[in-house]
Amino acid sequence: MAIGKEGNVKWVDGLRGLASTLVVLTHIARAFDGDLFLPASADGAKPRILQLPFLRILVQGRIGVSIFAFVTGYVCALKPIKLCRQDNQALAFSSMSKSALRRFPRLIIPTAIATCIIWVMAQFGLFLVAKRSDSWWSGLTAPDQVPYLGEALKSLVYNCITTWTHGHNSYDGNQWTLLPLLKGALWVYVFMTATAYMQPRYRMMASLSVFSYFWMASDSAFGMQFFWGVFLCEVQNTPSANDFIANRTRLSGLIASICLISGLYVASYPEGHPEWATWSRYMHNVLVAIVPEKADYPRYGSGIGLELITLGIHFSPFIKDVLAGKYLLWLGKQSFAVYLLHGPLLRWVLCWMVYGTRLPADVQNENGDWVPGQLKFPGPHKLLWLPLWVPLNYFVANLWTSYVDPWCGRVTEQMVSYVKEDDGEKTNQGALLLPQ
Repeated sequence: MAIGKEGNVKWVDGLRGLASTLVVLTHIARAFDGDLFLPASADGAKPRILQLPFLRILVQGRIGVSIFAFVTGYVCALKPIKLCRQDNQALAFSSMSKSALRRFPRLIIPTAIATCIIWVMAQFGLFLVAKRSDSWWSGLTAPDQVPYLGEALKSLVYNCITTWTHGHNSYDGNQWTLLPLLKGALWVYVFMTATAYMQPRYRMMASLSVFSYFWMASDSAFGMQFFWGVFLCEVQNTPSANDFIANRTRLSGLIASICLISGLYVASYPEGHPEWATWSRYMHNVLVAIVPEKADYPRYGSGIGLELITLGIHFSPFIKDVLAGKYLLWLGKQSFAVYLLHGPLLRWVLCWMVYGTRLPADVQNENGDWVPGQLKFPGPHKLLWLPLWVPLNYFVANLWTSYVDPWCGRVTEQMVSYVKEDDGEKTNQGALLLPQ
């Protein structure tokens, strides 16, 4: 959903493009170099360059999911907030109703198509190399080949359904995020409906209250980010807040720098063993003191870091212009397709590039049983295929965005036009109720 038409907020599309790229990079790292998620490869070991703060965000793309949640909250609140500030609540309600109606098929149809494509790939054995590889992530997330057609079709239907009931899809584990993102969009619509007649400053207070609720509920990846997006959208539509940035450029630049640097630092929190580095041990102690007990500290690190980063972006028109550049906007346009397609392309094409296409022979274990042989990682030199695979990934995503996504949009509009009330007929019926 592009949002450029709503005003000077194209930077959010650029931020979404960066998020999808970070998700691709993190899955490459998970597949072939899991040590990058730690502050060092061992206790006392010297950290590698991509294990250091700031740089590690490139491969530890955990923040990408939080960005998607933030963008969802921001986008869903943007038009209703503008209309409510214009005292046009009726049009805001109409806009949210139509957007909510479209959101279901616009998510469900393309994800079902992607699942069907991956299902076909699995039945033709395109993921068997990944299943036999020593890449734990590739093997764990590669779908199984189902030997019988009836069972395979049953598995396909089951996984298309469980994507939206349990957030689970055996054919593409990356689709787990789509259910909470759909729920979050509906939460924002409900919130905007409930607060439509509030004064803006009280609606900001309400959004921060819901944000605080999700903080205490330990929902740092989604709930907090949805309503931080609502809050920041409200702030950016406040004239006094924009005047502050325009009239105090130096102070705004200083605030932006502090927020961005601190946000990137906090978002660098490692996925495991924070005690192996001084910087991550200190950050762990801070998080233990401020977040709920037994929380997911890495997710909180990404969430708090993102909130500081987006606050820094708010105070920096320059960074907004950079994010609204044509290349990042192009990445933003491809973001959903990239998210849907990079997983199967990694488990198929990239695994073939790295491990080859020949399956190993079965081997006999210590108990005398025959078990599938395992492909060993041939070495980092095989990752030189990445400069070829990454453009291939975006080429396929661009084809999806050019052909599949418009078709899904047309089907959605046909469905919506079929089920929704005719505006003209509704107006005429209403006129009959007016006193003569």
